Amino acid sequence: MFLKPIAGPPSEWKADLLVLILDKTETFFDLQDEELQKRVDGLKAEYVEGKRDGSFLFEPRHRQDIGAVVVYYTGDYKGFSVAEILKTCVASAVKLASQSKRNHLILALNSPAGQEYASQAAEAAGMALWSFNRYKKDKKDPSADLSVDLAVLNQEAAEQAIGQGLVLANCVNMARNMCSEPGDVLNPQTLAAMGQELAQEFGYQFKLYEEAQLKEEGFLGHIKVGSGSQYPPCMFSLTYTPPQVEGQEPSPVHLVLVGKGLTFDSGGLSLKPAANMQEMKGDMGGAAAVLGAMRALGTLKPKIKVTAIICCAENMPDGQAVRPGDIIVYKNGKSVQVDNTDAEGRLVLADGLLLAAELGATHVIDICTLTGACIRALGESFTGLMGNNRSLVNAITFAGGVQGESYWKLPLPLEYREMLKSPFADLTNSPGPLAGAVTAGLFLKEFVADGLNWAHLDIAGPSWRSKPWKYYPAGPTGVGVRTLTELAWHWEEYIK
Repeated sequence: MFLKPIAGPPSEWKADLLVLILDKTETFFDLQDEELQKRVDGLKAEYVEGKRDGSFLFEPRHRQDIGAVVVYYTGDYKGFSVAEILKTCVASAVKLASQSKRNHLILALNSPAGQEYASQAAEAAGMALWSFNRYKKDKKDPSADLSVDLAVLNQEAAEQAIGQGLVLANCVNMARNMCSEPGDVLNPQTLAAMGQELAQEFGYQFKLYEEAQLKEEGFLGHIKVGSGSQYPPCMFSLTYTPPQVEGQEPSPVHLVLVGKGLTFDSGGLSLKPAANMQEMKGDMGGAAAVLGAMRALGTLKPKIKVTAIICCAENMPDGQAVRPGDIIVYKNGKSVQVDNTDAEGRLVLADGLLLAAELGATHVIDICTLTGACIRALGESFTGLMGNNRSLVNAITFAGGVQGESYWKLPLPLEYREMLKSPFADLTNSPGPLAGAVTAGLFLKEFVADGLNWAHLDIAGPSWRSKPWKYYPAGPTGVGVRTLTELAWHWEEYIK
């Protein structure tokens, strides 16, 4: 898909499809065409009065240079911000253009209000036609023939905004691709190779902890979880350091992002049911989100130091697999009895959190597809958010809101710490059926160093959509990429 801004007068517009988005209070476009404006005003009145809903497609017979006009009304969408609704409308228009072979479309944003949404429009257009067809006979990209023009007031400003929107879209799509790859293709070693390639591309510092080094340095959660797989576990880090600006003190902030990279999760000896187990190739959604964010940050260049830690393993059952009842002693001295081998994500993340402290983190965020309990509590649209620092938790919530990703704060009550007790170890990894998302957060908190600002994101629900929603098709969503990017990119705006 080719996407560019245009700033010429509407009388010069030429397209197979002109896209107009109507809002009750905002005006996103200026048609400068009396006949067309009259038609659109009539449609708007019908929408506002409740006499019409859905999109409306018509041919402007007085404009031979415009094949068709499609009109969307933001009032048809309830409970979302204007930005999210606009992105949903843009994605719908791009899909319509692709399906109807209208290969050249113009999205009218040539008003002061419309210009403000150029980045979001580009982001939605870039995400709208994502599909994973690498293994299909027909590998054609549905967006390959599309040309999208954003009609704006200020072309120079729009070019920068469009570029930023496309960076986010491409990085989200990268995460979606990663979550779609089969587990025999994307394994801990190929995931580490992707991290190394990313580090080389952007000049990041890269460090790989292979199986022998994991054992030597005491990162035994990885060793136990990955012991049943033909693919050895590993952990790796990549660090972005902002360029030094002459005359300015470097930021003291070191943000560490810890991603769960279970490239396939069978449940181990506590085997999952067969139904939908194929989706467990996406159990590395946290790792995909972190790597997607690191790719975006390599282009956007925030002012703070950011390190990614990716915890990689495959959880499989065989004669060497971790058993229920096995005990892991972590390098901070705490012991964990593995009562359920399917509660494996927290076991590798504990290693990642310990490494974050060793690397000198000031703030750490772990992100993971962790608990079915979080899906049952919050569904597919909200990420469960827990943490020990109110400013960081609020910052994530606000950054997510800007990028259209929703978070719901869950508690970490001290009294529930009792559920983690084990008669044979300091902790159990499977505290029981109650408050499963919260007790998982409490477990991870045990491995956060004293004084370290920490937040935990359980993306088990929104990482995978069971059916199309907003500008997402069914399947992996790449959730977390935009929130983590937004937070690091504009850190000083969120953390005062």
